Amino acid sequence: MIMTSYVEKHKDVIPQSVREIVTRRYHTVTKAGNRVFWNTESENSHSLYVGSYGRSTAVQTGDVDILYCLPESEFDRFQKASGNGQSRLLQALKEAIKNSYPTSDIRADGQVVKIQFSDGMKFEVLPAFHKIGYFGEEQSGFRYPDSNMGGNWKSTDPKAEQDAMKAKNKASNGLLQATCRHLRVVRNEHFSSLKLAGIVIDSFVYEAIGGWVYLEPGQHSESSAGDFEMKLNNYFKEHYLWSGSLYAPGSNQVVDLDTSRDALGKVLEYLVK
Repeated sequence: MIMTSYVEKHKDVIPQSVREIVTRRYHTVTKAGNRVFWNTESENSHSLYVGSYGRSTAVQTGDVDILYCLPESEFDRFQKASGNGQSRLLQALKEAIKNSYPTSDIRADGQVVKIQFSDGMKFEVLPAFHKIGYFGEEQSGFRYPDSNMGGNWKSTDPKAEQDAMKAKNKASNGLLQATCRHLRVVRNEHFSSLKLAGIVIDSFVYEAIGGWVYLEPGQHSESSAGDFEMKLNNYFKEHYLWSGSLYAPGSNQVVDLDTSRDALGKVLEYLVK
């Protein structure tokens, strides 16, 4: 349990033993896809952690998100497939993973393949393709399938988001990451019944943190305890209490704030109560 509502560091929220399980499963899922789609036995090529775990702001491993990149030839194949090619792609990735986890509950659901493990951990695997430029060159970002409403393709750029978060975390001397994790702890312990997406937390803190930083040992600040938390709360009220568009760091993609707005406001109010 947290002892104060003020932001504090949560370095070892996810135990090393749990991280090792995540890594082992990540390698198994990646290898399963590579065997089918790339004809290799690699355990780490063509995939990356995304979501809160990939941005290093997670405080628990109930859900782990992975982006798995397929060859461009597979995009052409499923794009030309009759019917819902996006749904067919999800099914193909599901079957590839099922070869390595035959007894696990594995389902294709909308945009991802979900793997429910017996210990409660859940992986969500997003199949994706590199964006391709006019002359056939790989570009930043990925295309991924959405099998809803007959099927379509959407775009994402998690690497740009991760790079932006990493840079600002370094510039803030770790305050960005600590704040994002702390808000998750408050959410989990006091507002678990409300929906508050991790990307909403990270995008808001990235924007609202401004020039605040953790001081080095021996440095002094004119700010008082609680000033930073009050600044975050006031920023939310000024910019997002009733409306306003939130954008993901680095990628600048629109983040759905509407479904998380109330919960974010309550978490921020808790910091200053």
